[in-house]
Amino acid sequence: MTEPLLQVRDLSVLFPARRGAPPVKAVERLSFEIAPGQTLGLVGQSGSGKTTAGRAILQLQKASAGSVRLLGQELTTMRSGELRRMRRHMQFVLQNPYSSLHPRMTIGQILSEPLQVHHTVPKNRIRERVEELLELVNLDPAMIRRYPHEFSGGQRQRVVIARALAVNPDFVVCDEPVSALDVRTQAQIVTLLQSLQEKLGLSYLFIAHDLAIVREMAHRVAVMFRGRIVEMGSAAQVYDSPAHPYTQLLLDAVPVPDPVLQRERLRRPPPDLRFLDGDHCGCVHGIDHARDGTPEWHEVAPGHGVSCRYWPRGTGRDAA
Repeated sequence: MTEPLLQVRDLSVLFPARRGAPPVKAVERLSFEIAPGQTLGLVGQSGSGKTTAGRAILQLQKASAGSVRLLGQELTTMRSGELRRMRRHMQFVLQNPYSSLHPRMTIGQILSEPLQVHHTVPKNRIRERVEELLELVNLDPAMIRRYPHEFSGGQRQRVVIARALAVNPDFVVCDEPVSALDVRTQAQIVTLLQSLQEKLGLSYLFIAHDLAIVREMAHRVAVMFRGRIVEMGSAAQVYDSPAHPYTQLLLDAVPVPDPVLQRERLRRPPPDLRFLDGDHCGCVHGIDHARDGTPEWHEVAPGHGVSCRYWPRGTGRDAA
């Protein structure tokens, strides 16, 4: 068995609330692993804690509890100098390519900056390395003197990806990397990320709300709801045999081009939405897990788990 590149154990992030209210649990006891060269897709609705989890893993957001190990090194207890050296092994691709690039810096300056900060290449090779990076993301090296406003959204996102790859990282968090792009450009960026993963052996945490793109990108998928992972398994397991009602709800919200399948969906009884009630914590049975404790983790199949104390009764597509 290959040793996991990233190991996350019981990661939690709490935000203080005002006027003496209890802290907000943005992320609660996340645990997962990512193998070298693999992608874990993290999906869920807005506000489920996906981005906070990604930032906490990269130590851009302080974790309240838990462990994050990258390449066998514990990140949560590292001092600032040690963490700075580790940053070349982990990088971030942000959501919005329009705000991710400094408008007054040329593309050459933007891509040179991480090389200068981390001293990964000699000064006399920086320009050569920048041109290599542009070619790596299928951009013309002649664009090196242009400014971000001279690029399309897709080209800007390619520059953002090139900047993340400048220091030869092992692990990249991609936070909604295609959500600000049109459909055709989304497909191009997804193909690019897959090609780079194969060529460079990268591991991704791919955060998105678009389930179709996640299925295309991810080897494994984790579904987040209210700061917790409620289901996790291979992409085929989660998409073809969803075991948690929230996963089923997400999948049923994705439009399908097949009119026969769409009619079958409409004939299916609507899912029980009690688990979306503010008094409960994600259980289809209306159980108040906030009061009764975190629901147990059940193994549905090898490598496929679901968080619900009362599974399998009343869950999954066949129960509808």
